[in-house]
Amino acid sequence: MTTYTKVTRHGQVTLPASVRRKLGIQEGDLIEVVVDNDKAVLLPKKLIDSSQAYFWTKEWQEAEKEASDDIEAGKVKAFDTAEELIKDLG
Repeated sequence: MTTYTKVTRHGQVTLPASVRRKLGIQEGDLIEVVVDNDKAVLLPKKLIDSSQAYFWTKEWQEAEKEASDDIEAGKVKAFDTAEELIKDLG
């Protein structure tokens, strides 16, 4: 997909709507600009609320993968009551 856009007087560039749709870019999103040799590479970025940042740490993501793998392998138990769960722990 090739599209063209113009650099305005203040160095601003408008991303064509087709590019924004394809990349899921919305008004207010951050775009990282990386210079790679003679190219400017635009990388869409999403902000993560600081109260949710823990979820994206390496350790948390590893634990999430382990839990998902256990669930997929059937290494789970279901309990009808909290008492059944407590009994199973003891």
